[in-house]
Amino acid sequence: MRSRSGLHPGAWWLWALGLGTAATRTTNPLLLGLLVAATGYVVATHRTAAPWSRSYAAFVRLALAVLAVRLVFAVLLGSPIPGTHVLVTLPEVPLPQWAQGIRLGGPVTAEACVFALYDGLKLATLLICVGAANALANPARLLKSLPGALYEMGVAVVVALTFAPNLVADVRRLRAARRLRGRPDRGVRGLLHVGLPVLEGALERSVALAAAMDARGYGRSADVPAPVRRTTAALTLGGLLGVCAGTYGLLTAEGGTYGLPVLLAGVAAALAGLRLGGRRTLRTRYRPDPWDLRAWLVAGSGAGAAALLTLASVSDPDALHPGVVPLVAPALPVFPAASVLLALLPAFVVRRET
Repeated sequence: MRSRSGLHPGAWWLWALGLGTAATRTTNPLLLGLLVAATGYVVATHRTAAPWSRSYAAFVRLALAVLAVRLVFAVLLGSPIPGTHVLVTLPEVPLPQWAQGIRLGGPVTAEACVFALYDGLKLATLLICVGAANALANPARLLKSLPGALYEMGVAVVVALTFAPNLVADVRRLRAARRLRGRPDRGVRGLLHVGLPVLEGALERSVALAAAMDARGYGRSADVPAPVRRTTAALTLGGLLGVCAGTYGLLTAEGGTYGLPVLLAGVAAALAGLRLGGRRTLRTRYRPDPWDLRAWLVAGSGAGAAALLTLASVSDPDALHPGVVPLVAPALPVFPAASVLLALLPAFVVRRET
């Protein structure tokens, strides 16, 4: 029997979510750049030739677009950050009395632009971390690892993630075929001649997939007693509310005392609800992915980076949040930088899939 050498897909997602959490704890562009470089290196060394592995470049472009939009908004709409270094003065549009506090145009300061750059770079890094998980984790294998209560929702997500790259591949193939025949592949005419075969192929794949799922008994459910259903709904809903409240507490200074206990209680309740909800799903797993030592190391590297950066943000907040008033150059703190380097651990403990 062939052994599976790939890593559990859930470990990649936990690793990426841990790095995304670390990115939310700092606005230091040097630390955020280290996070982006670490995720890029791991993706470059471990992604396969599968269609979903190409999504990392799309997330990078999306991150750059978010960063550009954040800077444009800061320039056109102004910023609450005071500044003395005026870069340019734009024509200011007068607004009515009820729109006080909003400015269109006016002076653009270096402090406002740097603040917008730091703020946008944090969100861009978070998007890149999510893109790394999409490029490394096999969505079909991730579906097999989901709890039974989330199986149907997971099928819908995996089908969407699988069909989108196939549509892109069909468009490229048809455009290349039209170019070889000397026919136009751009403009309205080219779009019509390429779009119709793509839609026809997508419809055929959808019908074939629906027939295959129906033949395999997709949608069957077992009879569960009413008290168990009510308990499952209460645990799941209460757990999700606890996760939201705990996450909000961790992200705000006022809720730092209750954030972690509420988050842990919410996660425990949600897991118990998912465990009970899995009783209504009749399904079996063929060769489930094992959660081995490598998966623990990968997931732990992301969680460790998030925990250490959270600790550093409490003990030395000035290093993780460089000031913009007055405008100073950001410095690279040693301990947080070493914490970020934990993100490179998967590059050395995980064997690349072929």
